[in-house]
Formats: sequence, C-alpha cells, structure tokens
Amino acid sequence: MERRGDVSRKRPSTGDEEQIARPSSKRRGGIYVPPYRAIAEDDDAGEFGSAEYQRRSWNALRKSITGLVNKATAANVRHVAPELLAENLVRGRGLLCRALLRSQAACPDFTDVFAALAAVVNARLPCVGRLLLVRLVLRVRRAHASGNRHQLAAAAAFVAHLVNQGVAHDLLALELLALLLDRPTDGTVEVAVGFARECGAALGESCPRGLDAVFDNLRGILHDGDIDKRVQFMIEDLFAIRKARFRGHPPVRAELDLIEADDQVTHQVELSSSLERGDELDPEVHLDVLEPSPSFAQDEAAYEDLKRTILGSAGDENLDQDQDQCSDDDDEASGDESAETELTIRHDTDTDLINLRRTIYLTLMSSVGSEEAGHKLLSVVRPGQELELCTVLVECCKKEKSYTSYYGLAQRLCAIDRAYQAGFEACFAGQYSAAHRVATDELRASARLYAHLLAADALPWHAILGRVRVTEDDTTSSSRIFIRMLFQDLAEQLGIRALSNKMNGEDTAVRDALFPRDCAKNTRIAINFFTAIGLGGVTEAARKLIV
Repeated sequence: MERRGDVSRKRPSTGDEEQIARPSSKRRGGIYVPPYRAIAEDDDAGEFGSAEYQRRSWNALRKSITGLVNKATAANVRHVAPELLAENLVRGRGLLCRALLRSQAACPDFTDVFAALAAVVNARLPCVGRLLLVRLVLRVRRAHASGNRHQLAAAAAFVAHLVNQGVAHDLLALELLALLLDRPTDGTVEVAVGFARECGAALGESCPRGLDAVFDNLRGILHDGDIDKRVQFMIEDLFAIRKARFRGHPPVRAELDLIEADDQVTHQVELSSSLERGDELDPEVHLDVLEPSPSFAQDEAAYEDLKRTILGSAGDENLDQDQDQCSDDDDEASGDESAETELTIRHDTDTDLINLRRTIYLTLMSSVGSEEAGHKLLSVVRPGQELELCTVLVECCKKEKSYTSYYGLAQRLCAIDRAYQAGFEACFAGQYSAAHRVATDELRASARLYAHLLAADALPWHAILGRVRVTEDDTTSSSRIFIRMLFQDLAEQLGIRALSNKMNGEDTAVRDALFPRDCAKNTRIAINFFTAIGLGGVTEAARKLIV
C-alpha cells in the first residue's frame, strides 16, 4: 500500500513539467504580475498590427472607455465627451454600449448624464447610438418578460432620457408605455408612472395626443382600484405634475443640453418583436470581444482622420510644420556650437502644447466674463504662443450653439499685440480653406466672430477678405455659405452704405477679390451672388464695369 508521504516513487518525466509549472505570459489569468514586469511586457508588445499588439490595444481601449464613462458627471460631461471621442469608438462601440448600460444600471441617479454622453457620441457616430438603443430595447423586453421590476425601471429611465435627448424616437416611448399599461400590475404601473414623469414634458411637445391617451389609460386604472394604495398616490402625483406642465421636470437640464436638435440623429427602433417579419434586432454581441483584424493599421488610420474631423483639430498641420521648422533651426544652431556638445536631446512630444491648450480651454470655459478671461490668458500665454490662443478661442466659439459677446475678447487681443492679429488671420485662412469639412452651425459661429472683428477694424480687411475670391472656380458650396453669413452679419452691423464703401473703396486687394475684374463673367458671378443674398446695394460700383 502506497503511503501519501512516500516520495521514493516518482511519476515518470514527460518533459512538460516546466511548461505546466510556468504558465504562458499571454494567458496570465488571475496570476499576480509585478508592475515592473507588466511594464516590460507592455513595452515588448510586438510590432504594430500583430495579434499581441491588438490584444493589448483592445485592453487599453476597454479600460479607457470604462474609466471615462464612470467618471462622467453633470459638471464634467462637457470635458469627458471630447476625451471619449478621441478613443476609437468605431472599433470599441460594443465596449462603450456595454459600459453605458452597466454604469446606468448600477447608478440610476446618473441616467441623464449617461444619456447626454450617448447623445454627444450619437451626433458624431450614429452607429453607436443605434447599437445602444437596440441593446436597451432588448433589455426592456427581457426584464418585462421575466418580471424583473428593478431592471425594467432602470432600462425604462434610460429610454426616457434618450427620448429627451433626441436619440430615440417618441414612438418608442409610447410603445413602452402601452406595453407597461397593457396588463397593469403594481410593478408595471409604477415603472410607467416614473417613465411618464421623466419624458412627459418632451412627449407633451412632440405628440400631445399620444400623451393624452396614456393619461386616459392611467385614469381608468386609478378608477378601477385594482392596484396598491401607494401606486394610486403615485398616479395622482403624476396628474398634479402634468397639471403644472411638468414644472420641475424639464426634459434636459441646462448643463446637459450639449447638442442642437438639428444636429442629433434620431433612431426609430420598435419595441414589439419582429420575428414574423424576419427583422429581429441584432445586439451585435461579437463587438464586445476582441477579433484580430488584418486591416488593423488601416482602420486605426481611418479613425484618426475621422477623429480630426469630429474634434475639429484643423490647426494640427500648421502646428506640425512649425514644430518641424523649430527642430530644423535647433539642428542648425547645434552645428554652430562648440565641439564639446556631442549629444543633442530632442523633445518631440507635444506635452507642453497639449497642456497649454488645456489651460487655455479651461480658462475660457471657467471665466465669468471676457475681461476676467483676458487677464488670466495674458498671464498664461508667453510670446510665441499667440497662435495657440487664437486657435483655441476660434474652436471654442465654433462649438457654441450661438455666438455671444463673450468672444469679443478676440477684439481686445488684436488691439494688444499684432501677433494676435496674425494668429486670427492664420485661423481664418485655415477655416476658409477647410469650410467643406465644417458643419453649418460652426460656419455660422466663426463667420459671426470674424464679422465682429472686421466691423470693429480689429483685423485688416485686405488680410482677411483678400483671400476671398468670389468666382465659380475659387469657391465651393460650403465656402459660399460662409461668405453669405459673413457679409450678411457685416451688413447688419455696419449698414449697406458703409459696407459698400469698405468693399469698393481704395483698397484694391479687397475690391478685386470680391468683384474680380479679370473677365466680365467673373464680375457677373460676383454681382449675382451678392444680389442673391440680399446685398445688391454693394454691387452698384461693379455694375458700371459691365454696362
């Protein structure tokens, strides 16, 4: 009989002991790995695009998306949203939807914050908003079928705030209320009352007849008296809230109203099952796990281009050129130094530039008035960094819903130093050349800013309008929209007579750009353009040329 403690008899060696004793580093599972070793392994992730590199990139993307979603609040959602859009949300849209659903179910009090975050992403990437809505609808179906009241209440609250944000169609809200009140129980009626309280104001504006039908149904349930007294009191409170026109229950809080209604993409997803028609909703659960892609490098490059368009980093190319020029100057200067300098350390990271932009942005967003912002910014920006301040100020103005006098700060900056005038001139050149990649609302905001600067003579007209050549070949549909908004605002501020004197005055650079005189065809095109936008009074001098 073999004893347990007898070690004289050993199992024959198979040559796999070392492999069994030391698990592979690629499948560490729950094994603790010291930080220094984890950093070393991350540095040795393989070449770009390899399977190991994609795995590590996927884990980093998952952690980043989850962390940004979890730290979002009503106070910082305006700053978290750009950071979230900087991640590859096309690749990680499944991770984002899963993080939003989990966080919302764990913290229902922050439902409106998560809905606002989803609305910002949906306005730029509608595929993410639709996937989130599909998964949410499927969760509502499962919770209602299983009788899980808590999960149903959380999912219904998320749907209500997505309806308020314009991500979900109003018909989804009416379908959900009809489903909850079809066979009323204490749990379903309580969820329906909470749902109507959250999105009743939005439904009252968009489809008041549908909301009236819901309240008629609730009135019948209340008269039947088949539900608990507590739920009856909740229905009576809801009727009182409706009588007060949902005062105290706005659809969207002011700090969470981040997207214009015209910019939002609304998805219509049916709550009722569509198995008979063969178009059942697909949650695309395969997006939640890593699937190595052979076109990983191309996908990452494509999203980088998309990210520049979304975040509006139009000045990055100019910044890169400036940095390259500075590095070349440093190399030439190092060659003139003494031979004792054998090693030149080049700092190619953009840490200082990113920190400067962040400081400027936070100062602009946190200041009460333009005077306070001007004093703070002048103490932050050093000589040579004026272009960064001008770029961030123009970008912040473009992201506002409407132009405000707060950005008249630009006029004061131009009066302080000529470098700020050069900065705004460079921003105008980049804005006008990339007008076809800018949304209409952003074009309107930037046009009003430059109209204010030109009307106040803060910028020289020839430096700005000398770039605008009103011909068929030199303009696009987007640039013509920008020109129309610019000159209409100038006419409103200066008047037609003063504007005509500016456009047809002694400054030949402005006159020849706005009314080209190289051929009669181009002159007629310019005259017809200004006449079509309601500024025919400025074309009188040009009409004499073609008579």
